[in-house]
Amino acid sequence: MEEQLNAQWKDINWVFTDVDDTLTWEGSLPPETLIALQKLRDNGIKVVAVTGACAGWCDHIAQLWPVDAVLGENGAFLLKKESGSLKISTNLPLTDIRANQAKLKQQIEAILTRYPELSLTLDQEYRLCEVAIDIGQNCEPVDQKIVQAVLKEIHELGAHATASSIHINAWYGDHSKRNAVHQFLEEQGFSEEDIHQRTCYVGDSMNDQQMFESLPLTIGVANIQHYWDKLEHHPSLVMSKPGGYGFAEFTEKLLVIKKALS
Repeated sequence: MEEQLNAQWKDINWVFTDVDDTLTWEGSLPPETLIALQKLRDNGIKVVAVTGACAGWCDHIAQLWPVDAVLGENGAFLLKKESGSLKISTNLPLTDIRANQAKLKQQIEAILTRYPELSLTLDQEYRLCEVAIDIGQNCEPVDQKIVQAVLKEIHELGAHATASSIHINAWYGDHSKRNAVHQFLEEQGFSEEDIHQRTCYVGDSMNDQQMFESLPLTIGVANIQHYWDKLEHHPSLVMSKPGGYGFAEFTEKLLVIKKALS
């Protein structure tokens, strides 16, 4: 049964969204995604990408895509255009962030000696904060038992780690998707009521469930079903299409309900 948005969604004017397998699909960016993002912008709805993707990829997104900001590497930094120039902001000095990353990279490389089927991501050199392990981007999907075992070992270091559909992302520090989104909105002057009424989140996998928990209005693209039984917190609604196609489907539904109830 196709799920529809109800009147609760009429006041949404900020959309926060994951990127990999939420805006993309099967390693590509569907043109439908960019069209949907532009439609949101044309209708006065702001979009913030919230992703575990590397700083280099986030720079590209912030520079060229129709988005208003990017919270990258799971909230380690904010990229936002101000007066036509891209600015980066972090909670810690970049020197401290890079020192923590170097320490963790050495520790994770030691862990990976016990998992010869795993390796760091090809984009590791373009990361500012995190250490990322490829579990499906440029390799065959890794067995979930192995993913969970590696996550456990990283957590035992005292580091944070989450698994997306393609990466294990690990970092030292208190940032997370949830913390970064709420800090960003508080800096925009949003009250808790504003956050609940005017913002929503779109995601696809395990590392999105903090957002599914913290916002009442959330969307899963169809491929979220792959993780459904593993999720402790689920999205409010699930689209019928996967990845960027599901994001475009959500965009159309949101614009229809806003127009009908405006």
